[in-house]
Amino acid sequence: MRTAIVTGANRGVGRGVAKRLAQLGYRTILTSRDEGNGKRTVDEIINEIGAKIAGDLVVRQLDVTDPDSIQRLYDFVMSDYGAADVLVNNAAVLIDRNGRVLQTSVETYRTTMEINVYGALLLCQTFIPIMVKRNYGRVVNVSSDAGQIESMVDDMTAYRLSKIALNGLTLMLADSVKGANVLINAAHPGWVQTEMGGPGATRSIDEGAEGIVWLATLPKGGPQGGLFHDHKRMSW
Repeated sequence: MRTAIVTGANRGVGRGVAKRLAQLGYRTILTSRDEGNGKRTVDEIINEIGAKIAGDLVVRQLDVTDPDSIQRLYDFVMSDYGAADVLVNNAAVLIDRNGRVLQTSVETYRTTMEINVYGALLLCQTFIPIMVKRNYGRVVNVSSDAGQIESMVDDMTAYRLSKIALNGLTLMLADSVKGANVLINAAHPGWVQTEMGGPGATRSIDEGAEGIVWLATLPKGGPQGGLFHDHKRMSW
């Protein structure tokens, strides 16, 4: 049974991804900064789909900005399962919804980058070497069209900058594993009905999660180093 890690999965798109991977037979580690929230989410999912869980669903506390927290997750994964096959970097914040580049504080940029980019980088540095050693891995960085340089505008600037950086990180990581059966891509889930997306969003959580799950379960020889939305490659 393959092991998948989904960060920031106690709600929203991350929850949808974890739920679907468990249904597909993955041993899925649902991580949450607050372990209590994560446990409630696992209980809810089990009540929702019950016997349809072909794999397993467990919860672990994880703060992506805390190296010690990431190390504890690594120790758990290696001692209990011996490997991580899939990593979905979903944890993210949007704290400058009306932010403008000349007015948004540098501290807001720092906080956003710490969670949205450096957290993903730390997790990749921790788990990708295992994937390369075992010659199997799938990494999905949950990005956004807000990070597309070709359509950049002056709003949500800290969030946008973090997604530009995450997209660049995706390309670097993909280049770093050339020759290995480790596929690293970014996904744009669309405008999803989550706490971040708001009630006016046009897509359900399941719809937003589907493209991420597709990238997380790619066969050997699948796409590498791209930004995708609903299975279609997007421009950076």
